[in-house]
Amino acid sequence: MEIGRKKLPHELPPGVMPNPEFEVYFITICCEPRGLNQLALPEVWQAICETMDARQSVGDIRVSLMLAMPDHLHALIAFPGRKPMEKVIGNVKAWLAKSRGIEWQSGFFDHRLRSWESAEEKRRYILNNPVRAGLVVEGESWPFQMDQFEKR
Repeated sequence: MEIGRKKLPHELPPGVMPNPEFEVYFITICCEPRGLNQLALPEVWQAICETMDARQSVGDIRVSLMLAMPDHLHALIAFPGRKPMEKVIGNVKAWLAKSRGIEWQSGFFDHRLRSWESAEEKRRYILNNPVRAGLVVEGESWPFQMDQFEKR
């Protein structure tokens, strides 16, 4: 029996035609070790937002929602550019590790959303994450979130 984390595949299943402009993924990126606050800090959150904005400006990603918990990051992201998702996320993690000293677990979790209802369910899950963790009473008061749905 193999012990430890296994490498998750990030490829689309056979027979699924990619449409990166409109496909949105639920992404979770975790820090190492879990339980240590590396992300829910104003200066780190600013660096995360700046990094994601830079990736958006060159067309690698389109962020619909992003929220930092103390030890993990959730986001709803499309990857409309030519770079593979693994490369884009790897670059984001590498930059934040170098510039802010964040220690990341290897890999990340992704789930391709297949419907608007699924996207809305994940959005509610992400926005309620700080409430479930007992960090705030109302999700809207959590300062480490960027919700592009609100701007539409």
